[in-house]
Parts: sequence; structure tokens; C-alpha cells
Amino acid sequence: MKTIALIPARYAATRFPFKLMQQLGNKSVIRHTYDNTLATDLFDEVIVVTDSEIILNEIVENGGKAVMSKKNHESGSDRIAEAMESNEADVVLNVQGDEPFIDKRTLAKLLDAFKDEQVQVASVMKIFKDLSLVSNPNYVKVVVDQNNNSLLFSRSPIPYHRDQELNPTYYEHIGVYAFRKKALMQFTQWPITPLEAIEKIECLRYLENGVQLKMVLTEHEGVKIDVPEDLEKAQKYLENLN
Repeated sequence: MKTIALIPARYAATRFPFKLMQQLGNKSVIRHTYDNTLATDLFDEVIVVTDSEIILNEIVENGGKAVMSKKNHESGSDRIAEAMESNEADVVLNVQGDEPFIDKRTLAKLLDAFKDEQVQVASVMKIFKDLSLVSNPNYVKVVVDQNNNSLLFSRSPIPYHRDQELNPTYYEHIGVYAFRKKALMQFTQWPITPLEAIEKIECLRYLENGVQLKMVLTEHEGVKIDVPEDLEKAQKYLENLN
């Protein structure tokens, strides 16, 4: 099974413009993401897919692989699908550019999910340890069935904690996806769906078209960079790693 990792990298992010080019230690955020994905040695190829010549040059001038998007895209999946049209990989893994601390064990588990021929799309979740974050809309929540297939994603707290005698487990959706090529290309043919448009969560397009995601549980505690405060957390995380 040929596998490829694609890293969609948009320059003008809404909540934190130019975040991928922010300095984190001695590298930009996007270079950390690229280098750490490459270092897992799990993929036949790792490529950044970007709408920015600045990001393109940042990767290429430091020995990496990057390509420019030819079109404007609503989601990261749409962006990498364009890059996949001419690639013959069986499974493509979408690594978010703002997740610089890649965990090899998590990505290996994600790829292992495709040993089941029924799995078309897979993604990652982890248990919320800080329950104060459950109500934060910047953290996407997911609920799953007994086989860890996704039932719903939302920026709202799910499940709703009505029975106070029970202690629900809340799962955070980590924005790392893997797809069979056919499923990814099919995604781009579907129009944006109502829940996807309302929540601004692209994987809801799969659920609204009847495709569940196989969710892989991780205990890895990385840092996702959504807002400027997250960059400070990432700096501290990197210092602890070093």
C-alpha cells in the first residue's frame, strides 16, 4: 500500500494570520510540521500543498517538497485532493500545518486502520483532560459508536450532560485525516453540506453523505496553533521536549 502525507498550508488563516510562518524555536511552524512528519519514516512521500509562495519557498529552500494550489479552496481536503489527482498513492494522510508536534505512533495507528477494507476515512481523537475546554468552540468534539466510528462532530459540547449522576467522556477531534484516494476525490464532488457550513467542520460533509470516519484514540499531548496564545504554549512545549 503506497502512502503519502500531504500538508495543506494556507497563509492567511482567519483566527491567526500568517501563523504557519511564525517562528517556533529555530524554525517556522510549517517547517516543524513538515520535518516531523518526514522523520516518522512512514510515508513514501511528504509534500506541503500551499496557496502561498512564501510557504512554498520556506519548504523548498530548506530541502523539502512543496507544490502550489492552482485554485482557491474552502477546506484542506479540497486543497490536497487537487494535489492527489495525478498521484497514484492508495492512502493519503492529511496532516494539519498548524500541528507541529507530530506523533509517529498515532500516525502509524491511523494507517493501520486501513487494513480493514471497509474503512474509507480515518481520523484521530483524544480524551479531554481539561474539561473547561469542552465548551470552547475552537476545540472540535466528536462522539463515536462502540466500534469507534464517528457519529457526530461539533464545536458545541457533545454529549449534553443531562444526567448528572453519569460522568461522560468527552473526546477532542484532532485534525489529522487519512483517506483512500477514491473517498477523497469523491469528497470534492459533493457540495458543501448544511452542517459543514454551519459548524465549519469539513468532515461533517462525509457524515452527511453517509460515510463514517474510523476514529483512532491517541494519548499524545501536542499543541495545535489556532490563536497567538497557542504559540506561547508551543514554545514551552518545545522547550520541554529539548
